[in-house]
Amino acid sequence: MGYWELKIAEMYRIVFLLLSSILIGCSHQQAVKLPYYNSPDFTPMFIKQTKDVEQKITHTIADFSFLDEDSVIVSQTFIEGKIHVANFMFTSCGSICPTMTSNMKIVADSLKNDDKIVFVSYSVTPWIDQPFVLKRYKVKHGIKNTNWHFLTGPKRDIYSLARKSYFAEEDIGFSKDSSEFLHTEHFILVDKSKRIRGIYNGTLTLEMQQLIDDIKTLELEE
Repeated sequence: MGYWELKIAEMYRIVFLLLSSILIGCSHQQAVKLPYYNSPDFTPMFIKQTKDVEQKITHTIADFSFLDEDSVIVSQTFIEGKIHVANFMFTSCGSICPTMTSNMKIVADSLKNDDKIVFVSYSVTPWIDQPFVLKRYKVKHGIKNTNWHFLTGPKRDIYSLARKSYFAEEDIGFSKDSSEFLHTEHFILVDKSKRIRGIYNGTLTLEMQQLIDDIKTLELEE
């Protein structure tokens, strides 16, 4: 999904939130909720009733198991029942990754005392980004957040998770071969049930406040 498609999806979300706010003034039984994303084209799906989610939203983040910068195994148990934000980077990237890391740090620092939030940065060059390399990168960027994990592991597993679970590329990612290099500026917001609820351009600082606001909206959901 390109930049303008991303902005159109953002526009749909803003319009939905505004309409929901108006409806709340008329009924205390409704709550503002973010859309769901159930397919790689990131078409927003707006579900009015919580009871309909299980039936209509079938896509969730798959199980995984990788090493973090401290050589600790991080699996789906770390995100069970928590909101998480994911992105894909590599430590030798000289283009968008430093900007993405700085922008993710804005969000992570603003929520560093919130134990209901997890941040995960998956390396797309895991054959280079061993745990000690990720540790060095984290120190270089002044990242001290205990709820932010930089992950490495088998390339096939990371790329499969990125493309099939997070829809992490501009095209329909899971149609690509695992040998094709993965590079995306997207930040993916995932709710407590491991369903995708937001996509953001990680190179744009102005979108970070929206991400923070959307995280707080998710925290209010039952």
